[in-house]
Amino acid sequence: MAISIVSVILILLIAAGVIFIHQPSFGRLPRGERKERIIQSPQYRNGEFRNYHDTPLMTSGKSRFRSLSEFLLDKPEGVYPGNMVSAVKTDLKHLPAVQDVMVWFGHSSYLLQLSGKRFLVDPVFCMASPVSFFNKPFHGTDIYDPEDMPVIDYLVITHDHWDHLDYHTVKRLKDRIGKVICPLGVGEHFEYWGFDNRKIIELDWRESASLVPGFTVYCLPARHFSGRGLISNQTLWASFLIESPSINVYIGGDSGYDTHYKEIGEQYGNIDLAILENGQYSENWKYIHMMPYYLGRAAKELNAGQIITVHHSKYALSKHRWDEPLENEKRAAAQDSLSLIISCIGEIIPLQSGKSLFKVDNRKSSR
Repeated sequence: MAISIVSVILILLIAAGVIFIHQPSFGRLPRGERKERIIQSPQYRNGEFRNYHDTPLMTSGKSRFRSLSEFLLDKPEGVYPGNMVSAVKTDLKHLPAVQDVMVWFGHSSYLLQLSGKRFLVDPVFCMASPVSFFNKPFHGTDIYDPEDMPVIDYLVITHDHWDHLDYHTVKRLKDRIGKVICPLGVGEHFEYWGFDNRKIIELDWRESASLVPGFTVYCLPARHFSGRGLISNQTLWASFLIESPSINVYIGGDSGYDTHYKEIGEQYGNIDLAILENGQYSENWKYIHMMPYYLGRAAKELNAGQIITVHHSKYALSKHRWDEPLENEKRAAAQDSLSLIISCIGEIIPLQSGKSLFKVDNRKSSR
């Protein structure tokens, strides 16, 4: 009898797990013509997308699931802020169309307004994980909803991890999005979620697309990985360069340091603004996230006029202090003479080609 009860419990648990991972929010693995295109990609080898160079996900030899369990059970002091994080609620729907601006929403979500076109990058306003109790935002940072966004010309998704692609956010934005720009394979999620495939611009590394006169987007390498469920690396991860009539912006996405920064800097020598990952790093996954000691080097190799860092100040996905990335960017700016733009969440950041309007103040935190 005991064995039968245990068997029934196991069957029920397995059934619950299967039902859970088949929720719409998990998206769908590429199939059909999209899968055929993926198989032809130079980045797709031996059944999965791969980085330029060998990239161990975990240098400790532990699995991602074990490392996650250890993090949940052992959170060092300072991982979460003791007080409310500073943030500003801006009326985004009435931004003057003639202004080139950026508004950062914490972590890797931000709005770019360039020459009258609006690009919304990796928006996460609802859930940054499959379950609501994990990856909760810091107190004070969760002040924007999908309904606060203006009409978006282009939604840009760098990869399909939950903290960059939020099912609930994009579903609520669906009717106000002109087109989706994403790496190869990620379009499957959007098609599954009811987006018109004709409005999905899906690119492999080194591919580009003309958007409207004066605007071109280039899909470029990054060093990371992908996946929303049990199977990894069936969709591509990427960085992007947006060329507009007024300013050229590099969107770094999630990426560990590698040779692609120097290659991009040499090939596209007119980057006015580079938005780089800074936060949620660990020596345990030093190849897939930007380590602090590489931040200045990557920025210099891109040869960008201005730098803004993201991937921090909203979630605790690693064991470093929540404000450590803020100190990292100030240190990198001082040591490497970077022109670094500093802002708080929700603040309007004016953009211009060439020199930065803002430089880091090493005397005190700007946040």
